[in-house]
Amino acid sequence: MAARTKDLVPVDPESSMDKVVAKGVSKLVTLAGPWVVGVLAFGVGSAFHAILASDDPQVVAWTAFLLSTAVLVLTGVTYGQSHARGVWGRVHTTATTLLSGLWVTAATINGSTTVVTGRLVLIGGFTMALTWNIRTVIRLKGWDAPGVISDPLALLFGQGATAAGMPAIEARTTAASGHKVEGAVQMEQGRQIADDLQKKVPYIESGIGLPPGSITTSLDPDDASKAKVVISDPRVMKNPIPWPGASRPGGSIAEALRTGLWQDLDEVLHVIVGHHVQIMGQTGSGKSIGGAWNYIAEIVTRYDAAVFAIDITKGEQTLGPLKESLHRFETTKAGAKALLKEMQARVKERTDYLASKKLQKWKKGCGLTYWVLWLEECPDIFDALTDKEMEDFLSLLKAIRSAGGTVVLSLQRSDYTQMPTIARGQLAKLCFGVESGGDASFGLSEAQQDANARPELWQAKQPGMAYLDAPSIADDRIAMPQRTYAWGVNAAGEFDDELANAAMREHAARWPAAEKQVDEGTAALSRLAGGAQPLGVATAALERPADLDDDQEDDDDEEVRNVAAEYLGTEDPDPEVQAGLDDPITDDPDDPDWEFTPPAQTMTPQERGAALMKHLKGLWDDGARDFATRDLRPLWESTDMSRAWAQKQLKKLIEADVIGYDDDAQRYLMPERPNVD
Repeated sequence: MAARTKDLVPVDPESSMDKVVAKGVSKLVTLAGPWVVGVLAFGVGSAFHAILASDDPQVVAWTAFLLSTAVLVLTGVTYGQSHARGVWGRVHTTATTLLSGLWVTAATINGSTTVVTGRLVLIGGFTMALTWNIRTVIRLKGWDAPGVISDPLALLFGQGATAAGMPAIEARTTAASGHKVEGAVQMEQGRQIADDLQKKVPYIESGIGLPPGSITTSLDPDDASKAKVVISDPRVMKNPIPWPGASRPGGSIAEALRTGLWQDLDEVLHVIVGHHVQIMGQTGSGKSIGGAWNYIAEIVTRYDAAVFAIDITKGEQTLGPLKESLHRFETTKAGAKALLKEMQARVKERTDYLASKKLQKWKKGCGLTYWVLWLEECPDIFDALTDKEMEDFLSLLKAIRSAGGTVVLSLQRSDYTQMPTIARGQLAKLCFGVESGGDASFGLSEAQQDANARPELWQAKQPGMAYLDAPSIADDRIAMPQRTYAWGVNAAGEFDDELANAAMREHAARWPAAEKQVDEGTAALSRLAGGAQPLGVATAALERPADLDDDQEDDDDEEVRNVAAEYLGTEDPDPEVQAGLDDPITDDPDDPDWEFTPPAQTMTPQERGAALMKHLKGLWDDGARDFATRDLRPLWESTDMSRAWAQKQLKKLIEADVIGYDDDAQRYLMPERPNVD
């Protein structure tokens, strides 16, 4: 881009002394112009006076009247046709015509060398010529070095705006680098606004000879007659950009996620906390591999965030490589419904916890793990929900933001048949390539559409190209194209699907969800790859929702919920072998040495209670005077006791004053060695 930026200002490099001399002569001729015009005006006035010297006074009077009329006509034409891009320039040009014409008229009547007219032409003409020299030097400032223009935006943008029918605007460079030029544009006050400029951008690009999409404009929040512009080269985005690695590994989700590069090659930095996101784009546009992969790959490296994902359409094809870093990944309708129901049931306990901390919303260090609920191909998920379940989901969408969560909805076309209107209105917009301008209207915000964002130009031809409008994105970026990172780029600079999948699996393995410390509510929702449990829980020890009865708690236990899927998800090795549930188990006739060994009997409630008390006494004997639910993990790893059953028994022990509970520390207390008669 550094090399291509120079193309924005075509410069003929000086390579010989002849060219240097020619350039110097050219500048002298430019500066000499006003003086030559002054000499010509003096000559015209002198000639007219000599011609009329012998005429009748009445003829002289009519001639003076006609000259005055001609001066007024020329002044009006000058004002109307002036190409000056500001008020001062137009006034200067018009005043020059008027004053020069009046002097010629006066010289015609009184002579060009009399006291009055002579001194007027000497002092006034000298002053007028100097003003033109000053204006020329300022307008072409920077010509002190051959072939170099210090303010290319002022020159080129002015030329393009004039060609586009907006001659009365002035641009100046505010910042420049190797890959972009930033500037401020002053429009004609009272007659033009930034919206007018935005509509003319394609014509200005045409007038300058830039590629489509080179100019991005935005409003100036302090002055309605001004706008901000950025000129960059869209051609740098045509090739895949390799993923550079995690931006803030081990940081907080409250910090920006780096997901790609803007067209001016600055990093895309998106703070996702506090709002929901819609990702839209046609098949092949990169919304999954470019959008989902880059966002989730960043999120899973943050210590205080957990990703819960659903994809019932493509199963593990899109998000499967990320599975090890996800706290839960559902690929069935039943699993999707269960996750949404459990998550919705836990929102209130999270908001109550934040309220106890005097917080109106989630913040870094509050003790809760931030939730990111990722719904891939969300219309298929919505179709699987009943009306009541959809109502609950919309309630979740409205409440989870303040409870510490973001919902990301990914789909191909966000019209009213695919996305509830109430949901679409709450979403930030990340729009990849689409089929048409009509489709684009569903994926872009109104501000992006007003700023002439056009994702239909990419369609699926430039995967990874996108526009982003979100609360943490500056206004001058929402209509600037970006390209998300590519996870697999081969030696030829092309995207390679196999390399990408391998890279993503390796990344997920480096950031496994099982090794992340989370709060108990997050741990209870988690269904980790391989059946592992989270490493531990943070200080916010949240109990299961009170509105779930005992049967629901048991059903939500990981061992119970997954048992059907474990056995029904495999192929039947011998469909011809059929048996009823009550049929006796007989020895295998093909293996006379085989004998059926009955499984170990499950523990009775009394046995579970005895095991729990033994474990608590062991904690006391080891010096512990308080504990968290995670400290009971050996029980459900070595017995058939579930977390839910244990928590229920702990509540009963609290009610019986056998143990206590510290709400602030979120820990169970043992003031004395636990004992139950």
